[in-house]
Amino acid sequence: MRNRGSCLVLCAALLMSAGLTARADDSTKPATVAVFAFDRTVTEKPVSDDPLFGSVGSETLYSLIERLDEAAEDEEVKAVVLLAGSSTLPYAQAEEVRAAIDRIRESGKKVYAHADSLRTPQYALLCGASRLSVAPTGDVWVTGLYGEQLYVRGLLDLLGVKPDFLTCGEYKSAGEMFTRTGPSPESEEMYKWLYDGLFESVINLVATGRGVDAKQARKWIDQGLYSAESAREAGLIDAVEHRQAFSQAIQDDLGTEVEYDKSYGKKKGPSIDLNNPFAAFQLWAEILAGPQRRRSNKDAIAVVYVDGPIMPGKSQPSIFGTGEAAYSEPIRKALDKLIDDDKVKGVVLRVSSPGGSAVASEIILNATQRVAAKKPFVVSMGSVAGSGGYYVACAGQRIFADSATITGSIGVISGKLVTEGMWNRIGINFEANKRGEKAGMLAGSDLFTEEERDEMQAWMNEVYEVFKGHVVDNRGDKLAKPIEELAGGRVYTGQQALEYGLVDEIGGLNDAIAWVADKADVDDYDVRVVPRPTNFLEELLNELSGQQNKDNGDLQLAGPTGSGLVDAALPMLRQLDPRRLQLVLSALRQAELLKHERVMLTMPLIELSD
Repeated sequence: MRNRGSCLVLCAALLMSAGLTARADDSTKPATVAVFAFDRTVTEKPVSDDPLFGSVGSETLYSLIERLDEAAEDEEVKAVVLLAGSSTLPYAQAEEVRAAIDRIRESGKKVYAHADSLRTPQYALLCGASRLSVAPTGDVWVTGLYGEQLYVRGLLDLLGVKPDFLTCGEYKSAGEMFTRTGPSPESEEMYKWLYDGLFESVINLVATGRGVDAKQARKWIDQGLYSAESAREAGLIDAVEHRQAFSQAIQDDLGTEVEYDKSYGKKKGPSIDLNNPFAAFQLWAEILAGPQRRRSNKDAIAVVYVDGPIMPGKSQPSIFGTGEAAYSEPIRKALDKLIDDDKVKGVVLRVSSPGGSAVASEIILNATQRVAAKKPFVVSMGSVAGSGGYYVACAGQRIFADSATITGSIGVISGKLVTEGMWNRIGINFEANKRGEKAGMLAGSDLFTEEERDEMQAWMNEVYEVFKGHVVDNRGDKLAKPIEELAGGRVYTGQQALEYGLVDEIGGLNDAIAWVADKADVDDYDVRVVPRPTNFLEELLNELSGQQNKDNGDLQLAGPTGSGLVDAALPMLRQLDPRRLQLVLSALRQAELLKHERVMLTMPLIELSD
């Protein structure tokens, strides 16, 4: 008995010693800190996992927020670090990331942010951190919003080009950049309320981030220019320090050694042994295999993206990607397939588009209505969802927007650029031959006749009435005003659209997904992007094998693939201010679209910079 008792005491002592040792080992284990560096492009629509031709280093907004939320819930993660870089998020995206930062702080974890310098968009994002620091002598320029509207009428006059545009809606100002040298009174009024609304969103981000009232946030912005040192004194930031001191401050605050995870939550790409002489064949096999997806039998919420100008038909395979465009055919097919997919319990349409083709918008809207008749269907608006972007969104059972989303612009535009005088100035003459009274109506040789203008306007009015009818039919008594007072091309922020009943709720993509899941009564589900992003070789092989043309026996329509006007103008524009260059290129692209789409549901160009 005595020996047995001695053994029990010894075993107990050993177990206690082992437990103390384990606890001691745990206490000396470095604390994991998840690091998020804003140094790469944040996209809306996922890109292909293409080792050679895919986008390198980009990440979707949804993926970024998913990783932030994972860090909030991960018990191994003790804190989060945000590092400012070259990437600047639009204010609507910044709102969604800020909401994720708030969730991290609500979980009891601290968020540390550091920057070498800051501008307004970066500051609006990072000021939501628990502690924000800037490098010594760094500049903190929180100057507010600045934007420019482009007007090329003077250039067209110099070239001998005559713009001939028609609109439905007195506020539909997308054509004014071609027809005027400055804004119309209606356009000027609209930009005033739009910029006022966007500025209020920025003030709110700053005020809530730093825990001050809106008056103080506005005062900071009105002063605008700070050094790191004066920004700390004014209360805009918490510390002035180099990166090494920033790291030490985190360690001191947490009271333990720190281990930084700089790729927290990121999926690992293909493993290629470059020391292997057959590595090239391995890489080629990875490309041909396409993106690998794990199989799952779980229920799913599908996310379909309408990202970029809305175009008819489908894109063409290219090693340079499909460009920033939302083609109606793949979106329509994706939505139709989801109707019969029993594993998909609900659908989110993520719209980040200024609009485009009227017929393509109608095709996409029609497909969303078929989905909404069968399953929970919701719309999430990104940075912009106006004109055709609102057209495709209006049938959502619930529409989410960020407060800084740009939306509305319910109206129609059409027109052409008459280039005859330009060619004549350089000694080139074109002799026309036509058969049929209206055969040359859309040619660039002459302005519309009065009869042609009347017919064109009547056609546009039909499209406009259909557009307004869709909004009234789908939004009904949610609209706070008669449709004529909301349409006419008027552009709104997401917050203003909420007040007028054009959207239902201020929230991001995650909120939309959660709403659909709740309506579908599912708790454990995957989020599935449809259609799956494909790389260049997959698209090319599908094209050559005819796979893209076998779905439902549909006739495929090819959208415009060239951009000759843009390509011709680029050599003359490359030396311009890069920011203004983008505006000019966007204007030329709209003119290019008019050659293919005679009735457009597109917004005026709205450009914001810090």
